[in-house]
Amino acid sequence: MRQMRMSHDEPLLAIDGLKTHFFTREGTVRAVDGVSLTVPRGKTVCVVGESGCGKSVTARSVLGLVDEPGRIIDGRIAWQPGAGEPVDLTTLDPKGERMRRIRGGEISMVFQEPMASLSPMYTIGDQLIETIRLHLPLGKEEARDRAVEQLRRVGIPRPEERLDAYSFQLSGGMCQRVMIAIALAADPALLIADEPTTALDVTTQARIIDLLRDLQAETGMSVLFITHDLGVVAEIADEVVVMYLGTVVERGGVDEIFHDPKHPYTNALLGSIPRMGAGAGRRLATIRGNVPHPSDRPAGCPFHPRCDAAIGGVCDVSDPPHIVFGEARSVRCVLHDDGAAVGGDFRVDGERA
Repeated sequence: MRQMRMSHDEPLLAIDGLKTHFFTREGTVRAVDGVSLTVPRGKTVCVVGESGCGKSVTARSVLGLVDEPGRIIDGRIAWQPGAGEPVDLTTLDPKGERMRRIRGGEISMVFQEPMASLSPMYTIGDQLIETIRLHLPLGKEEARDRAVEQLRRVGIPRPEERLDAYSFQLSGGMCQRVMIAIALAADPALLIADEPTTALDVTTQARIIDLLRDLQAETGMSVLFITHDLGVVAEIADEVVVMYLGTVVERGGVDEIFHDPKHPYTNALLGSIPRMGAGAGRRLATIRGNVPHPSDRPAGCPFHPRCDAAIGGVCDVSDPPHIVFGEARSVRCVLHDDGAAVGGDFRVDGERA
């Protein structure tokens, strides 16, 4: 096992150069290709980007939930919930006892589709109590009492009755609350939420977001929140990581990202947000083209085929440099490299001066 020494002041989770590839008959799919990010203690880090950018595979890699034919081929995932040396999660057997203790006990995950995550063959209570007893030394009655309290904690009415219900008897919002209750059953230090509000209506989305914020304030847990909804990001994030085609193109504080975006892709995402008072009949801004398939990555900067500020002979040839602006602010773009032949001052609105 690789040895890594960190002080207790270091982040709760530190991902460094993570590469998760899928080896198929058609070729190698570089779903995650060198991702680096950190999750500070007690903070919310939002990972944003279009579908196909590798957000969910990054999250699954943390917990060793990458299905065949995929596997982690490089990088480190340093996990340090307490004092002492961190654990490199990439070195643990995904089916081993140590990883099983971490998964659900120290790090929990809420998935996109609650109806698909809950088994219709077992009651809500069966699934919640099983999780509690797996990670906590409680008897059946104690575990049932804790399960009732967990359901009450996430705002489910009449929790004693809901414990004996099946998932198909509950609404989507109620099922998502159950999933959060299961994820928090053992009081994990980190909650990974993979687009937990995607399939819900707007009112229920707001309630789930408020619930997660309240629970974080109550427990002090860290949250790694994966989403494509920048409205949610503005509401809950402390830090933002922008991903594109398996790489991190920009990271920074939420105010910095929203008010001073450095990467053209971040700027394009922000520009696509519908604006109040924009006027009827005004077309919504879009990002031209689509995210390429990870097995067919363009040369140079992966975003250059869709970028209005791309520089011919530069962006389509060389990988973009990693420019660091501060301890938690960086961007991968040649436009911010002093040595690049940009040909004018660049304003991050898609125009050159």
